[in-house]
Amino acid sequence: MITRRLLRIKILQVIFAYRFSEGKDLAAAEKDLFYSINRFYDLYHKMIAFCVELRNFAEEKIETAKTKKIPTYEDLNPNTKFIDNQFVKILEENEALSRYIQNNKLGWKNQRELVKDFYQKMIESSVYKDYIESNGQSFEDDKLFVTRIYSDLLPDFEPLYQQLEELSIYWNDEVELVISLIIKSFKKINNKDDIPELIQPVFRKDEDKEYAKKLLRKTLLNFDQYDELIKENSKNWDFERIAFMDMVIMKMAINELLEFPSIPTRVTLDEYIEIAKYYSTEKSNVFINGILDKIVSHLKEENKINKQGRGLIGEQ
Repeated sequence: MITRRLLRIKILQVIFAYRFSEGKDLAAAEKDLFYSINRFYDLYHKMIAFCVELRNFAEEKIETAKTKKIPTYEDLNPNTKFIDNQFVKILEENEALSRYIQNNKLGWKNQRELVKDFYQKMIESSVYKDYIESNGQSFEDDKLFVTRIYSDLLPDFEPLYQQLEELSIYWNDEVELVISLIIKSFKKINNKDDIPELIQPVFRKDEDKEYAKKLLRKTLLNFDQYDELIKENSKNWDFERIAFMDMVIMKMAINELLEFPSIPTRVTLDEYIEIAKYYSTEKSNVFINGILDKIVSHLKEENKINKQGRGLIGEQ
């Protein structure tokens, strides 16, 4: 489930923190990395379970309304389209998801006010009104509505970010990425009888875990050694004034170029330039692009970039 880009971002964050910490060793940095990855994995499951909790809250609200001393017609004859949502039902009945949520205590029982506030926001939205007022209730309609909860409503619900940040310092900046992964997972569910495994392994491939370990360790071990290479290829810049985040990004890229023969050079450059757009200064991606291009040319001249694998031998 965890993509290589996310692994790079996680490693970037750990290296940045590591260089400003005292007394930490490589083992501690690696432990921090995998703890951060596991917390991301937890958030993915917690956020999938949010729509199940939302549906349960809606059902409780309907049942409570029926017990009023003087219930209205609407109280006694509620629109149950949302609580009958077929897509939410298959999420609720997913044993692996339920087991993971229970075992890791990731439910929403302690955030009921948040669920209540979002429910109010939801029922006032055009997304909800269009769904409730539409004719029929197909599986595809139910799936589309749940998907729109995640794509159109949750990203703009600020209390969610505040609550998650209180629960884990790792979560506040990861909500939108988690939501995008959840939407991708939902798209794979075509009907209620054909459900792919929602609970995916943390790593897409076994080698991704080793990739993460190696990139972290090798970058930290060679961190200071890459200074000279960057200096030689940034002569028009004041080396001492290069943003530290830019340095970390470039050193990770250099390490990946040198230590991972199966990753194409262009992939490495594109990935770190893209990461720079979001995690460094406004013009960092342009600066990093220029410096890394020079470094790649320099390393190729010295035959230090040796790519192996199908289509990579002799890569230019």
